[in-house]
Amino acid sequence: MPLIVSSSIMIHAKLIYTFEDAQLDGQIVAALDVNTVANAVYAHNYGSNLVKTRNIQSLSVKEVTKLQANMLLMSPPCQPHTRQGLQRDTEDKRSDALTHLCGLIPECQELEYILMENVKGFESSQARNQFIESLERPGFHWREFILTPTQFNVPNTRYRYYCIARKGSDFPFAGGKIWEEMPGAIAQNQALSQIAEIVEENVSPDFLVPDDVLTKRVLVMDIIHPAQSRSMCFTKGYTHYTEGTGSAYTPLSEDESHRIFELVKEIDTSNQDASKSEKIVQQRLDLLHQVRLRYFTPREVARLMSFPENFEFPPETTNRQKYRLLGNSINVKVVGELIKLLTIK
Repeated sequence: MPLIVSSSIMIHAKLIYTFEDAQLDGQIVAALDVNTVANAVYAHNYGSNLVKTRNIQSLSVKEVTKLQANMLLMSPPCQPHTRQGLQRDTEDKRSDALTHLCGLIPECQELEYILMENVKGFESSQARNQFIESLERPGFHWREFILTPTQFNVPNTRYRYYCIARKGSDFPFAGGKIWEEMPGAIAQNQALSQIAEIVEENVSPDFLVPDDVLTKRVLVMDIIHPAQSRSMCFTKGYTHYTEGTGSAYTPLSEDESHRIFELVKEIDTSNQDASKSEKIVQQRLDLLHQVRLRYFTPREVARLMSFPENFEFPPETTNRQKYRLLGNSINVKVVGELIKLLTIK
């Protein structure tokens, strides 16, 4: 099954892993991205002969036909549709890549299968309507989903929009709706894994939350304990921004950390004067140090994204780059299950 990986600022290698996870045969015939760091990750894991640093608008019908690709997997830029952005939709220049692909799809006769991923919110956009129209013109059957890894035994929340489309036989489950679970709910009854199962041992002190963040922002952080079975969505701003970019980890139990934070709140309540003494500030910080709060490592975030253990970053990739790439990535397990649904007739 020859396929093109068309992506915008994401890690190409994960889509190969989704085929492995789905236990299907697939051959990547081209992988396109404008992000040179993402391309270096792909080349490190799979060689450089297929990955191309190119703007997707340069892809032509003639080239797709020559490649004999019958599947298109894509994750176009989400910024035009994110809640934090201006939500300019198709008026945003970053939507041009998807607009170009929507023009290609009806003209590429070889294409039989398409999978698209984007942020939750895309489902109500003009870009979505444009995309669906490009599927209907050449006769694709299509289904839409809003799914999260917690539905697949993965302790991470990451709601994303997905659309799968194929020619030939229709899907054996209803259209005309956005599915918020897999048809048949095959994954819904599984127990979630605990965070303790994905954490590394002997993590470097470099990953400890810095004192300035502990002092000013710790009470707004999402703190996860070993026995919990959840974590929040990791974004490309993880470790750079404190709130809403991902969870932090403590090896303490919930009861232990709760006891410490209650002591911290007592100090805050008893010393509401803005000019706290240096002794009080240090006393508060000493308590917070006992929580041993740290960021999840890139390997741990990759595990929460369902990447296999043999996935590697090149040695020159900085942690900041790793977090940015992972924050723009997809969950391998979720997409693997969708590829099964897409291809099995």
